[in-house]
Amino acid sequence: MSNDADGVSEDVKEEMEIPSTGLKERKLSREKLRRYDSWDVEAATYSRGHGSKNVAWATILHLAFQSIGIVYGDIGTSPLYVFPSAFANTNGIQHNDDILGVLSLIFYTITLLPLIKYVFIVLHANDNGDGGTFALYSLICRYVKVSLIPSQQAEDREVSNFRLELPSNRLRRASKLKSTLEKSPFAKYLLLFVTMLGTSMVIGDGILTPCISVLSSVGGIKEATSAMTEGRIVWISVGILICLFLVQRFGTDKVGYSFAPIIIVWFLMIGGIGIYNFAKYDPSVVKALNPKCIIDYFRRNKKDAWVSLGGTVLAITGTEAMFADLGHFTVRSIQISMCSVTFPSVVLAYMGQASYLRLHNGDVGEAFYRSIPDHLYWPMFVVAVLASIIASQAMISGTFSIIQQSLSLGCFPLVKIVHTSSKYEGQVYIPEVNYLLMFACIAVTAGFKTTVKIGNAYGIAVVFVMTLTSAMLVLIMVMIWKTHIIFVILYILIIGSVELLYLSSVLYKFDQGGYLPLAFAAFLVFVMCVWNYVYRKKYSYELQNKVSPDKIQEIATDPSFRRLPGIALFYSELVQGIPPIFKQYIANVPALHSVLVFVSVKSLPISKVLPDERFLFRRVGQGELAVFRCVVRYGYKDTQNEYESFEAALVDRLKEFIRDEMRAPPMAVAHHGGENGGVTPMVVGQHDEENGSATPMVGDDGIMEGGDAEEEKKRLVEFVEREMNEGVVHLLGESEVVARRGSGIGRRVLIDYAYNALRRNLRQRDEVFEIPHKRLLKVGMTYEL
Repeated sequence: MSNDADGVSEDVKEEMEIPSTGLKERKLSREKLRRYDSWDVEAATYSRGHGSKNVAWATILHLAFQSIGIVYGDIGTSPLYVFPSAFANTNGIQHNDDILGVLSLIFYTITLLPLIKYVFIVLHANDNGDGGTFALYSLICRYVKVSLIPSQQAEDREVSNFRLELPSNRLRRASKLKSTLEKSPFAKYLLLFVTMLGTSMVIGDGILTPCISVLSSVGGIKEATSAMTEGRIVWISVGILICLFLVQRFGTDKVGYSFAPIIIVWFLMIGGIGIYNFAKYDPSVVKALNPKCIIDYFRRNKKDAWVSLGGTVLAITGTEAMFADLGHFTVRSIQISMCSVTFPSVVLAYMGQASYLRLHNGDVGEAFYRSIPDHLYWPMFVVAVLASIIASQAMISGTFSIIQQSLSLGCFPLVKIVHTSSKYEGQVYIPEVNYLLMFACIAVTAGFKTTVKIGNAYGIAVVFVMTLTSAMLVLIMVMIWKTHIIFVILYILIIGSVELLYLSSVLYKFDQGGYLPLAFAAFLVFVMCVWNYVYRKKYSYELQNKVSPDKIQEIATDPSFRRLPGIALFYSELVQGIPPIFKQYIANVPALHSVLVFVSVKSLPISKVLPDERFLFRRVGQGELAVFRCVVRYGYKDTQNEYESFEAALVDRLKEFIRDEMRAPPMAVAHHGGENGGVTPMVVGQHDEENGSATPMVGDDGIMEGGDAEEEKKRLVEFVEREMNEGVVHLLGESEVVARRGSGIGRRVLIDYAYNALRRNLRQRDEVFEIPHKRLLKVGMTYEL
């Protein structure tokens, strides 16, 4: 067979295809889905109908408290630098009413984007409680066949968290868009690219947030002493950043408990000072609630007003963290904390600064610290430094979450995921990423030195992510939510136009530091594309060159192979068959364990899979050797590193499968209808007269036939239990990949150098899965792609 893995043969495509006849005019039901078996012979699932659990109000309020310390530090500390950034390119305040124009822009930007768009719309586009760009992508993948990895199975849709139903004929718009995406390879690649770009921008945001937040707060000490030079401020900031990243290993739970009281004090102080300044200096700034102030501001300043949007947009930095960090909390908890604490405090802070600046135009460069009453300067400085440290936490936690999602969807190199909380799902820490972020933050802080330059870069990262999120949200509105077209158009016209206006402004400062997040994104997208490209090519190669059932039967009955006691778990990424690397193993080791299970660890485009729905089994061939295939399904928030319990769970499900495999539901009997629609039962076993074994057959009703059927199953279960006691050996397929002969230079660079460099210098699969090394055997093979 050819080693070319560019495409998938027609017979392979037929195997992957999920029939849809008869499903177009009515909602999918479990009974109908069970008619379509994506296994070659049989498969069984054990779904017990777990309903969704209601979260208690005590837990919601508890998480709302924690979210204040994790999610809102960034948007809460934006008053430190927004007014200076907005007037940085206009040589200060040219007209006193310009303050009202900028304040009005800030107010309506915060109201439209963080509050209306994210809190009340985007948070509901979560993937079973998880947020972020990849959560949007995985949500779309569940409803539309746009995934580029050919491992879909009909049984996956029976997982409780899929909640999948097809659009009805009444909603032609959703069906038409869905069909367009499914038929267009370009649309599939574009959607994946947009997801990767948005993810990369969020990671870039996670790099820039600590830099600008810490620098802006520490810089306030210049108001107290002239001895504090710019260089000293930079190195103090670097020291604080190092400490911040070193505490990440303690987890979101502990960090959130420590940070939340400080951020609450921060919000109370900026809100209180805002009220004080509003009453003392100029209460007339309330006129900024009239959007006419924005129109007048643009009339007076024209291009300068448009350029100033790049500074104004910094008022909503950290907004994406509300969505990216959703997996750490809940929708309701974030809504409560945003509406009751964050939004009113931040608005009051900006109004207070505007009131002060109306009488002190020359202080705009240090608006925050100059507007603080003298007797509150030092307490406010200390709290500001602490709050700026905490502000960085939101995007750092969000970065961990989205990298975990991209890793599970085959779009990021292998890294170690550490679950830091036993109480709350989704709170993770990634050591490699944490230290890479730390080094990047130190480099940016030491290189740029000022908040104005970092702010130019920061704005591009913030607005780019928001714009990409809106684009994906429109797809979800049309295809999944089936929102009325009027509301979709209103969303595009209002939210979309505002974001595009801001995007045009921040891109204007590309040469003034704006290139930095784009450079970060370009590097990360390249890494993701390389990894995903080779991952898909390798999977297609294995699918084309998989071992046939006849070959397995030949091996199982070959007397030259020794039989070893125990159970062997042979791991591969291939879902629809037995990987070609198995042939390499038996060619070099002419011995097989008594029970052999081919395990495929598969990531579904959902956040979690219930334990009862995790395993899918089928028996391969007949004879004395017990050979099974098993697909182990995980969501991208599930942990895969508890191997002792994993072994026991797999064997328990295997025994359950053996007891029930011949009492299969209608799905297990192959309903391959002929021209007349008749049902032809599929033979899954036979009576072996020579060896005296009784591996029964399936009759028309799906029930095992043969007088000694139950006895045979009982013996097989006891056999598996006995071999389990002999021990479990883990066989891990380690495939090297090289570009096939005659490949172009581009392919050779991607596969031979870029991909292999990433694979060698990051964690290996056995390290990620934490397979016990004493019971691990690696089997190597080279694939030509």
